[in-house]
Amino acid sequence: MTSERRVLVHHDLPALAGAVAARFITKMIDLLEEKPEVHIVLTGGGAGIGILTAVNESDARDQVEWARVHVWWGDERWVAHDHADRNERQAREALLDHVALSPGHIHPFPAPGENADLDAAADAHAAELRACAFEGADSPVFDITFLGVGPDGHIASLFPESDGVRVTDRSVIAVRNAPKPPPERLSLTFPAINGSDRIWLALSGADKASALGLALAGAAPFEVPAAGVRGRRRTVFFVDSAAAAEVPAELISRDYQP
Repeated sequence: MTSERRVLVHHDLPALAGAVAARFITKMIDLLEEKPEVHIVLTGGGAGIGILTAVNESDARDQVEWARVHVWWGDERWVAHDHADRNERQAREALLDHVALSPGHIHPFPAPGENADLDAAADAHAAELRACAFEGADSPVFDITFLGVGPDGHIASLFPESDGVRVTDRSVIAVRNAPKPPPERLSLTFPAINGSDRIWLALSGADKASALGLALAGAAPFEVPAAGVRGRRRTVFFVDSAAAAEVPAELISRDYQP
């Protein structure tokens, strides 16, 4: 099984969101013809939520058989389910509340009050991942995982030089003292993320150019977590022209089909 890394450049964020939404719908239709259920992982941020909004606005949205789709998240802020900052709420408003998903197929991270503490919440979510996995794996093989990239190169809530970047024996970790608010979070780890068949990273803006350039140039994942992302089949960076300023020309593909 080969794992390829490619960069697809779009003019701006609206163009990026529309193009990725179209690719996502097409890929989901194809995957659902091949297998009974599909597992996807969502992200927040301007690009991540922009893509979900574009999916919702697409005329082809309902060609996806959403009842056979499982939805997860790469990370979550330790706030209530209805908090405005929660990735789950933003995703529900942008897309999930508008399609025929089975309620039991939506797998949000726990919120405060549902478990004894943050560590217990991480354990509970890891157990839910295992319940949906096969052959004793710690998590499902996600079909498509969306990730954003921060200006510092972080992905999910795996921040540069943090202990979480080095975790290899867990699928979910509790994050404390995150360098951006709120300080408490839950996050998938590299083993869970890199167990995905396809990882699609979406990022826009000139403030992401340095992190993207370092990630593609082979920086250490401990220093630039985005550098450690590699899907089992495909790893695609969907970027706008501003974020692509430091991408090596040989990595840019204009006709690549993820």
